[in-house]
Amino acid sequence: MNLWIRRSLIIVLSLLLFTLTACQPSTNHSVGHPIRVTATTGMIADIVKHVGGKHVQVTSLMGPGVDPHLFKASQGDIQKLNDADLIFYNGLHLEGKMGDILGKIGKTKSVVAVTDQIPKEKLLIAEKNQTDPHVWFDVRLWMDATKRVEHTLSKIDPKHQQDYKRQTELYMTELKELHDYSREQIATIPKQQRVLVTAHDAFGYFGRAYDIEVVGLQGINTNSEYGVADVSKLVDLLTSRKIKAVFVESSVPKRSIEAVVQGARQRGHEVEIGGELFSDAMGKEGTPSGTYIGMVRHNVDVITGALK
Repeated sequence: MNLWIRRSLIIVLSLLLFTLTACQPSTNHSVGHPIRVTATTGMIADIVKHVGGKHVQVTSLMGPGVDPHLFKASQGDIQKLNDADLIFYNGLHLEGKMGDILGKIGKTKSVVAVTDQIPKEKLLIAEKNQTDPHVWFDVRLWMDATKRVEHTLSKIDPKHQQDYKRQTELYMTELKELHDYSREQIATIPKQQRVLVTAHDAFGYFGRAYDIEVVGLQGINTNSEYGVADVSKLVDLLTSRKIKAVFVESSVPKRSIEAVVQGARQRGHEVEIGGELFSDAMGKEGTPSGTYIGMVRHNVDVITGALK
């Protein structure tokens, strides 16, 4: 074979190899290490940190006191999403205003809802046939979300699958203990007094899981309006049941609950603000309530202390 033919064959084979390589779909296995993860809420970010350990670098978009129902992504937030190898969000329309952004980014990278494998029969349906997105208040459902994170990380980074499995099992043990603690503590509140009144209806899953009646002045979404009739109805409940305390939330303005307290006082029933609960956002980083487990324990302790 002469030199010209050999060179021609080499060129043809090189072009063929290039074409075949270019036609192969990209895989998630090409992500860097540590994996850059952006999570919408602090609760989700906390799962990823526990499951991913040293193999992930986690950024949370929504910090303490941020209401995810009303959150609008800034240019900086969009950059964090674009820079990520992987994005986790809650889903069930919690991040309502971010839906379009997440949909567009999902065309080029992995964007995963941690709730998307929770069986539908375990989800609560609230007003206007909306699914309640506040699933983290049933610790057992948050365990399902944790498994979703483990599955996703193991799929895109199979090399460290055993690490993710081990770290998930350790975290699951802590979550099981948290579930048992919550159930046992809430059970110490007398049944008649076991009524949780808050600014918006974020605690439905908590109520179902731990046997406490939950009443919110607003619906599951803080976008919903409340009026004089809603306040009056809540005041009727407090006075008739002699409820001792109501609660404010760290991510919702206090004025709505203060109106309820004032209304009860005008009816001759003294009700106090029993404390601040963390509903749609955790506490400050570096504090006990700056973790998911610490947040739930704080809520349980505040509720129990005020209603017993």
